[in-house]
Amino acid sequence: MTYDLNRKRVWVAGHRGMVGSAVVRRLAGEGCEVITAGRDVVDLMRQAEVEAFLADAKPDAIVMAAAKVGGILANDTRPAEFLYDNLMIEANIVASAHANDVEKFLFLGSSCIYPKFADQPITEDSLLTGSLEPTNEWYAIAKIAGIKLAQAYRKQYGRDYISAMPTNLYGPGDNFDLTSSHVMPAIIRKAHEAKVSGASSITVWGTGTPRREFLHADDCADALVFLLKNYSDHEHVNVGSGEDVTILELTQIVCDVVGFTGEIVHDLSKPDGTPRKLMSADKLRSMGWKPRVALEEGITETYQWFLDNQVKASAA
Repeated sequence: MTYDLNRKRVWVAGHRGMVGSAVVRRLAGEGCEVITAGRDVVDLMRQAEVEAFLADAKPDAIVMAAAKVGGILANDTRPAEFLYDNLMIEANIVASAHANDVEKFLFLGSSCIYPKFADQPITEDSLLTGSLEPTNEWYAIAKIAGIKLAQAYRKQYGRDYISAMPTNLYGPGDNFDLTSSHVMPAIIRKAHEAKVSGASSITVWGTGTPRREFLHADDCADALVFLLKNYSDHEHVNVGSGEDVTILELTQIVCDVVGFTGEIVHDLSKPDGTPRKLMSADKLRSMGWKPRVALEEGITETYQWFLDNQVKASAA
């Protein structure tokens, strides 16, 4: 059975983030009423505030895109924040959703939930079959807990709570702060600044050999709405492009898009992270969904957003 979003009230938690804002845009064509709330309205770290908000807003469905996120450096240097904050946010929302009889709940995880050396492509049943990547295990453990929490409420109370595991995402609204960003926006910013300054090279972390999969945020949002409408089961679902590139290949594509023609230098003192992380796309593809945005097209759009927003803001 499908879940009809028409005339439903849907709360997108984390609507100001890259994924949340993409979900809001995607839901505009579904005939539903989208509910949003900033931190000035509800502090997701405070259970009483979340309970009060849901009791007042009365959503029929929730897409949980709210989380504390960051790249390798942020995860490795602020482990307590990434574990505690994410545990609190997800526990407060899931429990309050149940208390307020929310019909449908979609929890967003992350591909880092999988073991560091999982067989590639990574299938959904690889969860908890091996040790995690140490540099982001705190965030991963929190996300695994979120999956299990949704499953527990489904098992004990019969709730229609599901989970989706997006791969590495990028797009308009991404975080370009070099101290906390993921690899894609970090490379875009480095290439741009090197081009503007006339630098002869840019530096990327590690060897450049690890392979990563990327998905545009709008494709992710489309997949999430698809799952919200068409999926209801215990196991989480991978959301990815099904293709990967090396960090060096990604850097070269970004440099081509940005127009930086200098040398790419590797800082071998920095960690590579997981050697490869490609998720199997078979489960979602078998349901009839596939991505639309090609990698170079998506990077071009993201770079233009960076120019229109980040660069203009810093110059103002």
